[in-house]
Amino acid sequence: MADESSPSRGAIPFRPLLIATGNRGKVVEFQSLLAPAGFTLLLPGDLGLSADVDETGDSYVANAFLKASALAALSPHPVLADDSGLEVDALGGAPGLYSARFSTLESGPPGPWLDAAGKPLPQAAANRAKLLKAMEGQENRSARFRCVLCYMEPGKSAAFFEGVCEGEIIREERGDGGFGYDPILIPKGYSQTFAELPGDVKDAISHRGKAAALFLKSLAASRD
Repeated sequence: MADESSPSRGAIPFRPLLIATGNRGKVVEFQSLLAPAGFTLLLPGDLGLSADVDETGDSYVANAFLKASALAALSPHPVLADDSGLEVDALGGAPGLYSARFSTLESGPPGPWLDAAGKPLPQAAANRAKLLKAMEGQENRSARFRCVLCYMEPGKSAAFFEGVCEGEIIREERGDGGFGYDPILIPKGYSQTFAELPGDVKDAISHRGKAAALFLKSLAASRD
């Protein structure tokens, strides 16, 4: 978390922003993307709140709004929520909205998804294993990460910002960085997976980085 006593140069001291997620990987990315703009990121747990919200929407926009509005109703601070997913063309856009729990869905190759020792894989690794299994024999490997951010300030309407990063699915995992599906997607124009790219490069080209850039641009324009 940012140090309130030493904000970045030119930033507004203690510019709180509640991030509506419990995903540690997303928190790390938001810290990198938003803290330099002067934000002090707050997590739901910092305020005694829960980030668990039923994602029952039929779109990224709907789910991001559900998460943002749930926390905005309980906090005086501005809220930023994210909904994102991996869309694979050969799978008709799946896993899409269900990316985070893909391995638990009945559709697609059946599990169980186990490691070399025969133990169940963590959710993210199981998701990747199922996706690679579903892609066996597929020549069309095109895919994209998509992110929608929902920003809510007290007394104002929600604002949405979307970022997309095109790429392709490789045939086996590569890289130790990032999280989620990062080890199996190479962004267009690169030879490394998201899990292999340096953090600053990933921030500049990723779906979440692009959405965050639009968010920051909108805030700057509203304050001119």
